[in-house]
Amino acid sequence: MKILEKTLPLPSVSAAVAMAVSYYAYPFLISPGYRFIVILLFLFLLVICFLFVLRDIPGINTKRISVMCFLVIAAAAGFSLGISARRSVSTQVEMAFQPERIRAISGTITEDPRSLHGGSGMGRLALGSCAAQGGLRGSARGTITVFYPAESIPRLKEFGRGSEVYLDGVYTDGIRGPLFRATSVHIVSPASALEQFRTSLRLKFLQSFQGRADQQGQRPPVWGALASALLLGVRDDLDTDLSEGFRNSGCSHILALSGMHLAILSGLLAFLLRRPLGIRWASLCGAVFIILYVFIAGSQPSLVRAAIMYLIGCFAIWGFLPTKALSLLCLAFIIQLLIQSETGVTPSFILSYLALAGILTLGENFRSLFRGRIPLVLSVSLSASLGAFILASPVVVLFFGVLRPIGILASLILAPLASLFMILALCALAASFLPFPLWTVFDFALGFLYRLLELFVYLAGQVPGLHISNPVPVLVFVIFFCFFVLFIQKRDEAYRNNLASFD
Repeated sequence: MKILEKTLPLPSVSAAVAMAVSYYAYPFLISPGYRFIVILLFLFLLVICFLFVLRDIPGINTKRISVMCFLVIAAAAGFSLGISARRSVSTQVEMAFQPERIRAISGTITEDPRSLHGGSGMGRLALGSCAAQGGLRGSARGTITVFYPAESIPRLKEFGRGSEVYLDGVYTDGIRGPLFRATSVHIVSPASALEQFRTSLRLKFLQSFQGRADQQGQRPPVWGALASALLLGVRDDLDTDLSEGFRNSGCSHILALSGMHLAILSGLLAFLLRRPLGIRWASLCGAVFIILYVFIAGSQPSLVRAAIMYLIGCFAIWGFLPTKALSLLCLAFIIQLLIQSETGVTPSFILSYLALAGILTLGENFRSLFRGRIPLVLSVSLSASLGAFILASPVVVLFFGVLRPIGILASLILAPLASLFMILALCALAASFLPFPLWTVFDFALGFLYRLLELFVYLAGQVPGLHISNPVPVLVFVIFFCFFVLFIQKRDEAYRNNLASFD
């Protein structure tokens, strides 16, 4: 295992890359006309892996041959797992009747209903049956996006995920798939006892961010909606201008529950438990907390990715797995694609992994280049921001058609402010159960911090983005730029080593 630890790519990296190739190239792989191209791409990636393995060895020895064989086996396993995961993804919605005849559907709510500006709401529904004109009933399969009428939202949030509903309305085909616009909602049966407990606990947390406003007959605090978004991923009451400002500033990832949010929460817990319990048992308590947190907040792809990495990291702390961050990321990618295959095609899933991969690879190259040239605190944040932005930019253009480079700099300010905001919001949550003056202190601090975030978001949002319709040129530029940065970084390392030898 020692030689595997010192060898790049690690087996998990090889398996994850092969799995990504087969998963995302699956539509071309099953087409006879493109199958050869995909296989050729896979073989090309294997050749690159071998070059990495052999790059520091003057002669081939038996250990290197064994490592190469191990990487080939890992890549073949990953390639097979990717095909299996993609085949299990069903994007088709099957109805017993023609779409224009459907007047009602029934099924199970698969995610927490979200409020939209204007009062209405939306969510995902796992279909069970459908009804057509004349009272005809038939089977239905698949998952569909549903728009709910405004008057049904409070009741839907009360019953929550896992409830079975019957909806009257109109079935239509949208740009991103089939939609159902409900005109009336009927709760057929509530969710399971565990889901009901989860929904009630979630609602209590959301209500706690209203502080003592209800008791005093005052309006809820202005920062409450942002606290709900950053801690629970609920953006229903978030100010429209602030939400658009985060998007226009290229910092919408700050609002999405991810590794930054888990790092803050688990970090606070580790700070409290590390001294009395030790790092191993503190990490185990943190793992239990992370599982409960994901259960309450919901299974957003970026949050699940961060949770899986944390859990794998716990095994690493106990000595069962290697502790390299890139290896943990690849293992999380493999596990999440196996347990949540359908999320692999969503933008949030792809961007979450690409951004972190950029931080761990290209970001480290930038960090090496910046070492000694700019302050360490700034170089760490700037290199991470650059790595994430550059590696994710082709996918951003593919899905959204616009790049916002201002986000590289804006994240350096907004991310620390958002982290501080989350910590103070947790303190305010605890203070809501304590004497009134303490709540007032946190309310004032959070109100000031909210206005500061609002100001920086507005200023960064005024910088225009780059509207690009074709992601291919961006992809080509990113590939060549990555090789250029790697070349410059190697030259810089050689230059520094010569200076060190001279000294």
